[in-house]
Amino acid sequence: MKSASIIMIVGSALLLGLFIFPLWSISLEAPQYPSGIGMNIHLDGLQGKEKHDLQNIDGLNHYIGMRKLPKPEEMWEFSVFPKVVGGMALLGIFIGLLGLFKGISPNWFLTWLIIMCVLGILGMYDFNAWMVDYGTNLDPKAIMKMTDADGNPLSYKPPLFGTKHILNFVAHSYPHTGAYMMGFGMFLTFIAYIVGNKKRKTNQA
Repeated sequence: MKSASIIMIVGSALLLGLFIFPLWSISLEAPQYPSGIGMNIHLDGLQGKEKHDLQNIDGLNHYIGMRKLPKPEEMWEFSVFPKVVGGMALLGIFIGLLGLFKGISPNWFLTWLIIMCVLGILGMYDFNAWMVDYGTNLDPKAIMKMTDADGNPLSYKPPLFGTKHILNFVAHSYPHTGAYMMGFGMFLTFIAYIVGNKKRKTNQA
């Protein structure tokens, strides 16, 4: 059980990487931006990949009626998500320590993992819902009003995951370092459950 608990502690601690590294990354490529522009999404706000990228994105969005990119105080997610991730990381470490010193059931590891999976799904749903609103709720007084073949306003929603062509831009949306650390940490907690469960069955035999 000792090795399983240590793996649980390490896996949970990897979530703290989200306080240092971005969770997600969205980049735009176009002829007028040969090197591309983009933004990294952190738990507590947005950051341009280069110094003026957020300003340039807002300038482009203005012409098609999209709102300015939100500041941290304008989205509740940027204040709630750090608390949720930090709380889950500390809870996972605490459960791992209990396993290390008290020998609790590895089912606690699995319960933590299930909660993290549910929170992750809810977070992705919220992120996608925000992008839908951001890319479709346009200013009717916009300078440029683009429509599809049926005369409906175009959606400028970036992809949740993958690549999408938007006018003369190619948008890329992929996880960043923080997301990979979180994913690997969750995988380790699953390994901790497997190792702990195997050890418990061996002891009961």
